[in-house]
Amino acid sequence: MILKKAAPIEQKPLELEDLPIPQPGPKQIRVKISACGVCHTELDEIEGRLQAKLPIILGHEIVGRVESLGSEAAKYKLGDRVGIAWINSACGKCYFCREGNENLCAEFQGTGCHANGGYGEYTVVSEDFAYSIPARFSDSEAAPLLCAGAIGYRALKLANLQDGQTLGLFGFGASAHIVIQTAKNKYPNCKVFVFTRPQQKEHQNLARKLGADWVGATGDTPPEKPACAIDFTPAWKPVVEAMRVLEKGGRLVINAIRKEESDKETLLKLDYPAHLWLEKEIKSVANITKTDAEDFLPLAAEIPIVPEVQEFDLEEANEALILLKQGKIQGAGVLKMSR
Repeated sequence: MILKKAAPIEQKPLELEDLPIPQPGPKQIRVKISACGVCHTELDEIEGRLQAKLPIILGHEIVGRVESLGSEAAKYKLGDRVGIAWINSACGKCYFCREGNENLCAEFQGTGCHANGGYGEYTVVSEDFAYSIPARFSDSEAAPLLCAGAIGYRALKLANLQDGQTLGLFGFGASAHIVIQTAKNKYPNCKVFVFTRPQQKEHQNLARKLGADWVGATGDTPPEKPACAIDFTPAWKPVVEAMRVLEKGGRLVINAIRKEESDKETLLKLDYPAHLWLEKEIKSVANITKTDAEDFLPLAAEIPIVPEVQEFDLEEANEALILLKQGKIQGAGVLKMSR
């Protein structure tokens, strides 16, 4: 399913097309894809908020099996099950790469953005940016762990939550429903408050099922102030509301690559004494590192995380993304290459 030009997702711009099977370079592997998660970042690429290298095969939550090895590839064997995440490559030489922060590398390449991704039957990637998938997960369950899970894990680390404190989650889609399971495991004495759109009753019910200590709508005042919060939404209003309810000295982590421009005027309502004073802070998450994926996947199996997934055929990618935009996917959407 190829994106050739930016357009509203309602126009169904992804086109089904046959292409030659890609050949791996010397240090690359070719992966026969079985499942690929559907992420809000794809909406940003399709609708032009994030500039992709067009034409492009989208998708960066890829699960499949190694089908071919490049001449110098030695990390995996044929038939091994691997995952591919948002980070497709980085220079490996700059200060950020040497410090393990490849996500900040000036030459960072995103899977399904700068290099062809997983909305198809095959893809190639450097063996250094593929990850072993724990056996306990099905292909569809593993797919959202590679972005929604791994980037949520990074956001949780950056939030600096301490056991016994309260964590606020704004938005409760693919990433947040994994983060709450991670937080409840790593910080068993913490409370988790979840904020959703007012009409998202199914999302609120899922939050309660997964152990949320309080569930409300964005704009509600929770029973106590969270020490830290993570914003998973594409809008600005949750940022302002999170800063309003945040405890003194608290930190908000924004886990989104882009925000909707039509909502930008809401940001202008961010008031210094009401929202930022008393040493509150805002921090963004930029992509993920190799270490995030390598650390999170075994942890997810150990907890164990149980992703809620809604499956679609590859040909239904446009429809799945429309549902995602409408907030109607329960947990995470996953495209299956064959059923």
